[in-house]
Amino acid sequence: MYWPLGAPRVYAADRRKRKPPTPEYEEEGSEDGEEKVTSILGLRVARNGHLFVTITETTLTVWQTSPVVVLASVTRSIRSLTNYGHNVGVLLRPDSSVAVVQTSNSFLVTYSIIPDPTARVYQQIRDNGHGRRQSNADRLAVEEEMRGFPEVNIRFRMVIKVDAGIKKVLALDDELVVATEKPPAVQCIRWAPDDTGKQTSTELLSRMSWIQKKTCVIDMVYDRAMSLAVWITSEGHAYAVQRLPLQQKELEEPKRLFRGYGFHTPEREEDMATRATVNARFSLLAIGCGDAGIYVYTARDYVGSIPLSHKLEQPASIVSTGQINTLSYSPDGYCLFAGYENGWAIWSVYGKLQGSSFMADRKLSENNGEGWLQGVREAAWLSAGSEILIAGEDDDRLFLLEMAKSAVTGCFCAANVSRTVLLTSSGLMVYRGYDLPVLTTISADASLWHHVQIPSTYLANQRPIRSAVISSDGRYVAVAGRRGLAHYSVSSGRWKSFDDMQAENAFVVRGGMCWYQHILIAAVETDDYHELRLYSRERGLDDSSLLYFEQLPSPVVCIAITGSDSLLVYTYQNILYHFIINASSEAVTLVQVGQIALNGIVRAPARVRAVSWILPDHQLREGDPSRDVEHASVIFLVDAKLVLLQSSTNGGGELKYDMRVIASNVEYFDLMRDQTPLLESPSRSLPPSPAAEGLSDTTYTDRGLRDSLWYFDGNYVQCWMDVEDLIEAASTSNHRDLPPTVSISADFYPTSIVLNKGIILGIDADLVQRRDVQFAFFRFSIRTQLFLPQMIQRHIAHFDTSAASNIAHRYQSLPYFSHALEILLHTVLDDEVDKPPDPEHAQLPAVLSFLSSFPDYLDILVQCTRKTEVRSWRTLFSHLPPPQELFEASLAKGMLKTAGGYLLVLHTFEEMETSSESCVRLLQQAKEAGDWDLCKELARFLMALDESGDTLRTALERMDLNPPTTENDGVKLKTPRPDTAIRQYSTLDGQTNGGPSPVSIGDKGSGKLGLGIEMGESGRSEDYFSQRRA
Repeated sequence: MYWPLGAPRVYAADRRKRKPPTPEYEEEGSEDGEEKVTSILGLRVARNGHLFVTITETTLTVWQTSPVVVLASVTRSIRSLTNYGHNVGVLLRPDSSVAVVQTSNSFLVTYSIIPDPTARVYQQIRDNGHGRRQSNADRLAVEEEMRGFPEVNIRFRMVIKVDAGIKKVLALDDELVVATEKPPAVQCIRWAPDDTGKQTSTELLSRMSWIQKKTCVIDMVYDRAMSLAVWITSEGHAYAVQRLPLQQKELEEPKRLFRGYGFHTPEREEDMATRATVNARFSLLAIGCGDAGIYVYTARDYVGSIPLSHKLEQPASIVSTGQINTLSYSPDGYCLFAGYENGWAIWSVYGKLQGSSFMADRKLSENNGEGWLQGVREAAWLSAGSEILIAGEDDDRLFLLEMAKSAVTGCFCAANVSRTVLLTSSGLMVYRGYDLPVLTTISADASLWHHVQIPSTYLANQRPIRSAVISSDGRYVAVAGRRGLAHYSVSSGRWKSFDDMQAENAFVVRGGMCWYQHILIAAVETDDYHELRLYSRERGLDDSSLLYFEQLPSPVVCIAITGSDSLLVYTYQNILYHFIINASSEAVTLVQVGQIALNGIVRAPARVRAVSWILPDHQLREGDPSRDVEHASVIFLVDAKLVLLQSSTNGGGELKYDMRVIASNVEYFDLMRDQTPLLESPSRSLPPSPAAEGLSDTTYTDRGLRDSLWYFDGNYVQCWMDVEDLIEAASTSNHRDLPPTVSISADFYPTSIVLNKGIILGIDADLVQRRDVQFAFFRFSIRTQLFLPQMIQRHIAHFDTSAASNIAHRYQSLPYFSHALEILLHTVLDDEVDKPPDPEHAQLPAVLSFLSSFPDYLDILVQCTRKTEVRSWRTLFSHLPPPQELFEASLAKGMLKTAGGYLLVLHTFEEMETSSESCVRLLQQAKEAGDWDLCKELARFLMALDESGDTLRTALERMDLNPPTTENDGVKLKTPRPDTAIRQYSTLDGQTNGGPSPVSIGDKGSGKLGLGIEMGESGRSEDYFSQRRA
């Protein structure tokens, strides 16, 4: 859900002016290049994200993150360097009060970082003589900016000598954790002595029964949210480690400080662990190995249950990437960044590759001095994941690369899943193709993105922006930063924010936001209360314009709009509240009609990412809303598990809920019922959602895919086509297996399901390098993938042709519907050619029978043969009438170009005389129809069949056309052989497997077959979905 965007901002970490890249022919030993560039060796960011520190061999520098500026630096003296050694690493106490520099001689040099609130640096000077009228909030923000940033002082604190040698150091809230070499041990050094005056404690590795003997710890990472550390040893093993609490240490051996469990044991040298990182949001532990592979484990508990979850797909071979230098999850856990010796890559949480630098031309990037593409020594996330700071290999510069992340990462709701909204460090990007014609939606036109700049005042006061939410009709967007909120109208282009800074700072959005028509519902926290607040887009933002508020007894975890007017609110008390939105011309209120206590069912409320529910049809039609909780099947997304809770009653008539995990590794899910209510037409006051727009009224009684449940697992988009069938199978009383999902693969990251257009829409990032500019940049484009072929194939495989026909007829009006059927045929044909099934399990006859009910049947067959190799033709035509009959059928229907497509099949399967005779007849009809372009192509085909020209001359005489008197007027074409006749034309946009590609528009050759004969009816032979253009 993260994509790199644009070119990075570059910051010099050294005061000396850096020379631009020199031409290759310049002498390396020239005097101008004598001055050695001091590279950055370490980088650490404070927990609050306001400061970070860097080191070179001699200098410690403190930076501010927003904007990125140097606040202070200290350079060690020559005497200090001689006595203690040069800098090799840096650590920062989480509260940013102390910086620790590790030296080459096993010393720890500590410095205090002391902000001075009275002194200011980088004061801004503004000329407001011609400025516009400013609000109170604007004036306060300008005054604050003109005051500048608080100054920071760096003061030497102490030097700590570690006689045993330092392998790795961790800086925690209360202590430094030092892994030593001789002897192998772990030493804890408190920042300040405890009550007994003791400041250090040590435990030898040889006394830790759970760790391998004769080894030492070479790397350690710690996550405060999980209270868990990962140690990597010199033997390549990885351990999950916890610090024992004080009371437990007293009961056990006095020297025992840690408890751990091994979870990664290398079987080969290439699998030896080298780097690690922790994802607290999804309870994942990522391990980088010697072969540059990355294994991801799931930490189920703290007693050693840490199984392997998945292994990441590598962006390139280890020869190209080099070893892994750094691993880091984004603050929200949705993205993993891996820095290599020769570049970097990012993945989604469950393994979808979303961008890398290895597609770059390395020589060009070296000539342009783009260190961020050539290798990474250290990296750190800033601005709540909207930016990543990169320190290159042997480079004295810092590169700040902007990231665009899906709004789902900060606010999980149905509208954010159904409409693609990207959040950057300073703005929003809204994709507007959902409400446009079909062919415009699937285009990669950059103008379909609506770029929105967040108001600078709100951004300056409340950055980073942590969440954004769009309305179901795409007309309104709201954002929330550290405090307060602001909302925007896409149609008018106007923002509304608080004029009163005190009112804006009085609350923080926590628990999410959602739109109901033009009403923004926000779950907020103040100093005293937890509330649901309702704001109207039609009014300004202030306390007096608040439409309604509802106080809650505990903080909100998440909220969701479901049905036409229901609001679900899940709180930290493990209670799910059901509200009805009561809207009238006079007021809008929330009426609580039910609640469900889930104590003992959901163990950790804070780990719930999203909630929805499914009501049976009878309850939707005639039921009392106050009894919805008795009939609802509740869907929770807990971490990455999709959990279904089904209501039932026990022997005493009391309500109970049975829980079942229905899917794992879920990055997001989309319940189509949440897009638009099923059993009633959408209210005219509610614009149609992209999932419902364009479908007929019969959708509400014959639901089709509008009763489906989708999710993405990092590799495939999975779909249950009927959620009622899923609920019935999941019931504990049925003892049935869950129905299988339909799996749809995509070579891009899918962001939304556009149900009414039959496509999965997603984003792909590309690195652009041009020789006329001296920098590279990332841009991303919209990609699409059809899901109709997989749905129809599933129904046919289960012998449910009526359901397949129902789905097909819903989408028959789409301009690329024939192409979808062609992909269906091609997929089944390829599968049965590669692995011939038993006759009773063959799907090809059923698919051909299904396709024969559509008017484009003959076109579909020709298009499929054009894009497959000849070896597949025998399998295909063994279930079809003879090609001559198909040719005759095309002629009888007046489908002349389609008939031309069968000529090549006739030539491959039959004698030359049959093909020639058929071609002459087609040429006659083309002449009568006035299709001279087809006549020209047929003439070339006849010349290819008979280079003497006799066949063409005879045909022209039969049509009363005088043949040319000159010999061999046209260009001679070599007659194709049966085994190669189609091969040179079986590639589509560079593919040689003959497969019709499923994404984007534009196959320039899709109108040609074999020897230049155009295929298909006019306007029907285009491939609307093809591979991405270069």
